[in-house]
Amino acid sequence: MLKMSFQFFAHKKGGGSTKNGRDSESKRLGAKRADGQFVLAGNILVRQRGTHIHPGNNVGIGKDDTLFALIDGKVKFERMGKDRKMCSVYAEQ
Repeated sequence: MLKMSFQFFAHKKGGGSTKNGRDSESKRLGAKRADGQFVLAGNILVRQRGTHIHPGNNVGIGKDDTLFALIDGKVKFERMGKDRKMCSVYAEQ
């Protein structure tokens, strides 16, 4: 009597794991109001990390460097010297 033993191996390799495939949620930073736009007191003007844009006239700064309007008026983005930017709010007459 003839006895045969068969061994079967996988014909497809198992899928390997990867260490990629993640990304952080976007923080939605940047200017929220445009130059010349009318804003109300308390409106957020710019969300930023660090003071890329500095607070000017009638603009406050939050603990996370967010700029916000202190009065009702029009937004004006200005330059302070060569390399600094500033955001101000001026009341309409």
